[in-house]
Parts: sequence; structure tokens; C-alpha cells
Amino acid sequence: MDVNRNAPVIVELEPFTHAALSTVRDPHTTVDRRSDRNPYIERANLRGATFDWLAAGLEITSTIGELVPQRRIARDRRTHGIDGLHLHLGTFTPRPAGVLDRTEESWAGEPVRADPSNLRTAPESPLRDWLSALRKTAETTSLPQGGSA
Repeated sequence: MDVNRNAPVIVELEPFTHAALSTVRDPHTTVDRRSDRNPYIERANLRGATFDWLAAGLEITSTIGELVPQRRIARDRRTHGIDGLHLHLGTFTPRPAGVLDRTEESWAGEPVRADPSNLRTAPESPLRDWLSALRKTAETTSLPQGGSA
């Protein structure tokens, strides 16, 4: 599963977190607690491989399409005609001092094609803020020891 490289909107971020892999990964796999860690998410409810969530007033349905333990989580999302593929924690890459988190997201669909310049920045700011909040939490919760993350 990969982002839509032909989509009008693509966001790619690579934050580095000074924490153990499990500490970085766990917040992304505990869907029902997303609203505790992300100020943009008002609620999230997991139903098998699908979860519904409310963010910035938008009802969103996401489906986990790929899960490679300790490596990769891929999910799609759809709301109001916007088809998004979000490779959240696209890749977990352990490093001696922590974890590199390659996160990618693409947005396509009629609303995006109709107004790509205004929607180009829509996913980046909340995604950057959320990853920053997760990084801060992870770094204060667990520091890697002995050079292994």
C-alpha cells in the first residue's frame, strides 16, 4: 500500500524521536485513545480494522489496509469526497538514538481537484502538530538505553 503519487496533495514528513520503538509506535496503534493525544481529534472508535473519528468537525472513516508489526501502518481515509491515503508511520526505522518516522499522506478526489492550492496545506499543519505532540510525549516517557531503540 502506498500513497497516491498522482494526487494533487501529498505530504511527506520525517520526524525523529529520541525514544524506544514501542513508545513511538504504540500511540499510533491505540486508536481509541487518539483524542487524548491529538487536539484535532474529538473522538475515535475502533471497529475491527475500521475506525470512525471526528476531527475539525469532519466525520472520517479510516480502514487499516496494511500492518507490519514494528515497521509500518497504512490506512486510508475518506470524508466529504476526499480520498486520502495516509501511511501513518509509513516506516519505523530504529536508529541508535531513537526512531525515524517517515509519514506520508495523499489527498485526491473532486474537492481536492477543484481547489488544490487551498487544500494543499490542509493536511500538513495538523499532521505536523500531532507528530510533534507524540514526539514530545514519547521523549518524556521513554528514553532509549544502551543504544537500542
